[in-house]
Amino acid sequence: MAARSGSRAPVIAVLPSWPAAAEVEAALAVPPDPAAAAFFDVDNTMMQGASIYWFARGLAARKYFTTGDLARVAWQQLRFRLLAREHEEDMSQAREAALAFVAGWRVEDMERLCEEIFDELMAERIWSGTRALAQLHLDAGQRVWLVTAAPVELGRLIARRLGLTGALGTVAEVRNGIYTGRLVGDLLHGEAKAVALRRLAEAESLDLARCTAYSDSANDVPMLSTVGHAVAVNPDSALRRTAREKGWEIRDFRTGRKAARIAVPAALAAGVAVGAVTATVAVRRRWRSATR
Repeated sequence: MAARSGSRAPVIAVLPSWPAAAEVEAALAVPPDPAAAAFFDVDNTMMQGASIYWFARGLAARKYFTTGDLARVAWQQLRFRLLAREHEEDMSQAREAALAFVAGWRVEDMERLCEEIFDELMAERIWSGTRALAQLHLDAGQRVWLVTAAPVELGRLIARRLGLTGALGTVAEVRNGIYTGRLVGDLLHGEAKAVALRRLAEAESLDLARCTAYSDSANDVPMLSTVGHAVAVNPDSALRRTAREKGWEIRDFRTGRKAARIAVPAALAAGVAVGAVTATVAVRRRWRSATR
């Protein structure tokens, strides 16, 4: 699941704004520690809004989605963001639907679209303060991974663009360079993120008690609880309460109305955000007709 950053992809220089810089400067220095690493959630933690929403928006601009499809993606994310909890039926449907929209796509086309859409819609939405926090870990010689329920290809692309170590994400099954529409394993969401961190720590000889994790969502409490240092970044109300109860650090790079506005497209049930790319059959037809 992990992916090291490549040498050919450009690195986006994201400099902190003055408010973000002030917050980062107030942080304790990150000590060099080869057994430590940092893990960052993506949606509304590293990026304003949800990566899968912006990806769907980029697909809509390319006529792979209709405006109605995009609206359903936004509605699903808003619905689950407001509910702020999982429901078994919803998650079951998400598991069945997740990544089905890529069935029949070539891996190379998916990677190309990730690159194009990141550069067009996502790069400017990287939180400068969060990126600066990641840089503190990199400067200390620590490795930094993104951990997202979005397709791992998208997570890896974002990590490469930001000069990070790699990414863990939801993995789609591939046969002969073509996506089958089925998952390898489960959605990287909730408890699954904690399991993925433990596996990565074992593979990379990391001491999780010396690692740091960052997230905005209460759904990531399992991941945050797995490491020795948890940080709530731009937290939702439930995570803010939990962070205060547990004494976790809180960093918020949002202000006033901007914070509320950006919370709307952010993924909550991240697996559902992935599965929320609906109208699968219609999308497949558009893709196939576009690639003939």
